[in-house]
This record gives sequence, structure tokens and C-alpha cells, in this order.
Amino acid sequence: MTEELKNSKEYLDNIATIEKELRYISGIIKQKGREILSNYTITPPQFVALQWLFEDGDMTIGELSNKMFLAFSTTTDLVDRMEKNELVQRVKDPNDRRVVRIHLLEEGKRLIDEVIKKRQVYLQEVLGEYTTEEMEDLKKHFLRLHQEMR
Repeated sequence: MTEELKNSKEYLDNIATIEKELRYISGIIKQKGREILSNYTITPPQFVALQWLFEDGDMTIGELSNKMFLAFSTTTDLVDRMEKNELVQRVKDPNDRRVVRIHLLEEGKRLIDEVIKKRQVYLQEVLGEYTTEEMEDLKKHFLRLHQEMR
């Protein structure tokens, strides 16, 4: 793409619209996620922590803090509450006994799975009028966008 095209009004207007729509979509998804979570005993930050553990496996509190952009002490409190609710467990690293990892327990996995399925049902309702081809295109474009953003 040429610099001239990148600076054209049409291109810049498209960028502005895409940014705005992604922001709105993100806000709606976040709000719907909170509505779904209101039926559970965990907070949105706890859900995010459980998701990271579900996706990436066991990690230290420091690693989890970095992924969540939270202070170490805040993450420690979060893990304490999740451990009390038997969603996670602290386990010593077998290779280095000084290292403690946070391990997702079955109840945490079950909760994540249940909430994500409810979120997918919501999205299924929203996308109900999309054709298979439109769904494939949307998926392809989101996957590409996500890859580019990494």
C-alpha cells in the first residue's frame, strides 16, 4: 500500500470506523460477560485469571500478574480467594521447590467451560442471520487481525 493511499481521507476514515466499532463490540462483549458472571460466585478479574490458567496452564503469581497487568499483591489476593473457593491450588514446582505455581482445579475448569459456552450461545444468537460464508469470512478476518496485533 502506498503512503499516498495510507494518508487518504477514505483510508483514515475506514481506520477510525474500524477502531470505533471494535471498541463498541469489545464493550458489549465485556458487559455481556459480566451479566453472565453475575450468576456465579467469581468476579470478572477472577474469571480473567482462570482463563489465563485454562489457556496457558500452570504459572507463577508473577507470570499471572504480568498477563493481567495487575500488581503482584493484587494477584496474590485474587489467587487467595480463588484457592479458598477451590478453583485453583498452589503447587510447588517439581524442578525448583522455591517456585510456586498456580494450578487450575477441576471446579475452575468446569466454571470456565460453562461460562464460555454461555458466551458462545450469546454470540450464536447475535450471528444467527449470518450465512456460513459470512461466518467464515468474519472468522478469517478476525484471525488475521489477531495475528497482526501479536
